[in-house]
Formats: sequence, structure tokens, C-alpha cells
Amino acid sequence: MSYKRKSWQEKLEDSKNFPKILKFDPKFPCGKALVKMGAQPGDSVVLAPALEVNEIMKKVPKGKLITLNEICKKLAQKYKTKYCCTLTTGIFIMTAANAAEETKNNVPYWRTVKNNYELNEKYPHGVERQKELLEIEGHTIIKKGKKYYVQETKLGFK
Repeated sequence: MSYKRKSWQEKLEDSKNFPKILKFDPKFPCGKALVKMGAQPGDSVVLAPALEVNEIMKKVPKGKLITLNEICKKLAQKYKTKYCCTLTTGIFIMTAANAAEETKNNVPYWRTVKNNYELNEKYPHGVERQKELLEIEGHTIIKKGKKYYVQETKLGFK
């Protein structure tokens, strides 16, 4: 039996099991990250659909950036939960980035950076392409060791 691998766009659109709202358990795969953010057992946590992560990323204007935690805050606010699963959101950020590259759609995924403003080496065409696109938009990128970071932070948008 042959298996057809899903495209990134198909993965992005596959939201049949989302959103899920769960009671937080520190044993969750994202447990350590949420505990660092202050989560307590029993707090509400949303696992939002990939398409919603994609929509947030799509709205980041030129010259601005957004982090994983900012996306999570927006999703938690939308679903009226205390927290958002950072692990699934991170996976969906990657899914959105690869779907954007695959379909050549208008999601500026390169404007989504890691929480410490580090560029994402897992994005399509690697960190060099993200660096190039951010510099075109006026951001200053610095290298620390082997990693690249946005020097200034132009975060936040409505």
C-alpha cells in the first residue's frame, strides 16, 4: 500500500482536532515552558488550530516582529484561557512557514522570531534567508557565536 505524504498546505489546513482546551498538567510536553511562565496544575491551556497561528503571522506588518510567546498570548486571549501550548504553536509556526514557501502565499513568516529574538534555523532556506528578508525590511541582525539575533526589537502590533 502506498502512502501519499501530505503537503505543508494540507497539514496547515488539517484542523479537525483543534482547538482543544485542556487543564494544565506539568507532564504535558510543553509543561516545562508553561511552568516557567507561571502555569499551575489545572490552569486552562489552549491548543489552537494551525490556521489561526497562520492568520496571526499573516497580520505582522513590514518592519515589525512577533515571537512565539506573543502568538500564544493572542491565542490564549481569544480562547479565554490562561495559557497556550507553546509546543504545538511552535510546530504550527513551522507548518505555516513551510506552507507559505510551498504555495508562495503572502504569509511573512520571517517576521516571526524565537522568544529571545533569535532567528529560526528551521525556516525554509535556513537562517540566511530569514536574515536577508529581515535586513531588507530594516532590521539589524547580529551574530552571537553561531546564532543570529535581531538587535533591536520592533515588536507588537494590533
